Amino acid sequence: MAGFSDALSPRVDRLIELTDVSKEYSSGANTVRALRPSSLTLDRGEFVLLEGPSGSGKTTLLQVMGLLMKPTSGSIKICGEDVTVMGEDKLPGLRLKHIGFIFQTFNLFPALTAFENVKLVLKLKGFGWTERGKEAKTLLDRVGLGSCMHRKPGELSGGQRQRICIARALAGDNDIILADEPTAALDTATGISIIELLRNEARTGRKAVLVVTHDPRLEKYATRVDKMTDGILTGGEPIRPRPMHSIDDTGVLFPHHQSQVAEVAGAAY
Repeated sequence: MAGFSDALSPRVDRLIELTDVSKEYSSGANTVRALRPSSLTLDRGEFVLLEGPSGSGKTTLLQVMGLLMKPTSGSIKICGEDVTVMGEDKLPGLRLKHIGFIFQTFNLFPALTAFENVKLVLKLKGFGWTERGKEAKTLLDRVGLGSCMHRKPGELSGGQRQRICIARALAGDNDIILADEPTAALDTATGISIIELLRNEARTGRKAVLVVTHDPRLEKYATRVDKMTDGILTGGEPIRPRPMHSIDDTGVLFPHHQSQVAEVAGAAY
């Protein structure tokens, strides 16, 4: 089996559509409204930032979008399918088919090498032994880790571990990439290089990428910035697309890191 196939389903450009989605938690006699009715769409080629203070509901929204959490109300469509009417048993397969996650804390298997961490996802997606080995190598080369693929996460820097996470999220050609503070634990240069890499995947890979962040300096890389406050989602204004490798702009902000950013941004090709 060569992984999930799209041969029987039409390719759609609207990859996520949330309509009046909310999430409430019960805490004793109290009800906590973590997410008030919110609507959001993600299309192929979009690179969207979701900003807001801690506790504003960003992670809750991300988990609802990623089918890790059922909403209290509203509807969710993934690649045209209404998933809010599906049983819980159907959701893991849908997540595996369409969605790649990048976590702030990496969530890598420490006993496995970078190569093995990516191969494991491909195995779950149904790729055969030979196929998953070739694909894992290709993905790690793509994120600039070809020379480190047989090293374990503990032997790598934070930026290198995050690039393993990106390779893992891309495994099986997911349509949607959801990233929760992927640059929070990284130095400035490495963080910018990660954002450049993800933006490249959105544009050239025709994926939808949503990044939760606290850092407004990343706004210039986005096609849209949405904001959350107290569980309320506010749609942002579209941002004029910039050239893929706007290294000159990055050099103005971070002159000491310009060559590092250029090197890693180019590695995405």
